[in-house]
Amino acid sequence: MRVLITGARGLVGQALTEHCLATADEVLSYDHRTLDISNAALVSATIEEQRPDAVINCAAWTDVDACELDAEHAFASNARGPENLALASRKVGAVLVTISTDYVFDGTKEGFYTQRDDPHPQSVYGNSKLEGERRAQQAYARTVVVRSGFIFGRGGTNFLSTIVDRARRGERLKAISDAWGTPTYAPHLAIRLRELAQLDLPGVFHVVNAGEGASYDEFARAALNAAQCEGVNLEPVTVGSLKRPAPRPRNSRLKCLISEAIGLTPLPPWREALAHFVEGRRPAEIAVQG
Repeated sequence: MRVLITGARGLVGQALTEHCLATADEVLSYDHRTLDISNAALVSATIEEQRPDAVINCAAWTDVDACELDAEHAFASNARGPENLALASRKVGAVLVTISTDYVFDGTKEGFYTQRDDPHPQSVYGNSKLEGERRAQQAYARTVVVRSGFIFGRGGTNFLSTIVDRARRGERLKAISDAWGTPTYAPHLAIRLRELAQLDLPGVFHVVNAGEGASYDEFARAALNAAQCEGVNLEPVTVGSLKRPAPRPRNSRLKCLISEAIGLTPLPPWREALAHFVEGRRPAEIAVQG
């Protein structure tokens, strides 16, 4: 398969590039410097020149608080970007897979959010990502939207990806104890993204690792335990105490109603994935059968 990947230097983009190369795909990887997806003319010219079988969009502006302060930039990257990719993919007949977020939900529901739940984002970031879903789907029928969240993995700069390294450096750590999501290991997400591109079944999929989900505090403690980090000062804090510019959903746990129905097995439990991550095993050693 000839796969064009955007956002290839990001956490998921790196994992996806590695996975596709390992499966002998012809991979065309672009980062923001080489392909700004908000530039419609550049997106169209690049995809028309490369003519991929699949376009997998891992590009986004994911700084939630910065998005709250610059809505124009957020919507250019997260809404117009997927639309540009959809229009260009339609011209060459390539399936489009684009990543969205659990932040499209307001977080007031108990339990898991599924595709039956109506999105109701509370932040500029969430609104821009939901708009990106809708624009891409309206522009091109062969669009696959993948919602995920609480993503961690090698090369990541977020809290979930860096907690063990920070603990080993002796940093004082704080973790939110009253916000929950479903942790998702980037290499496992990458495997599923490629599977969905191959299946070419348009729709909205929720892709997360199996399990009941966790708060940031629960995830951090599980990671520190797996890494055998003892005596670490991990302080539980509340969402409200941080006084961040953008609101976040208190509960953004996801579950998919479609994946198993079309023959895709659940991703491994997040605690198992976390153990692989902490032990430093390479993604190729972890098999997810579809």
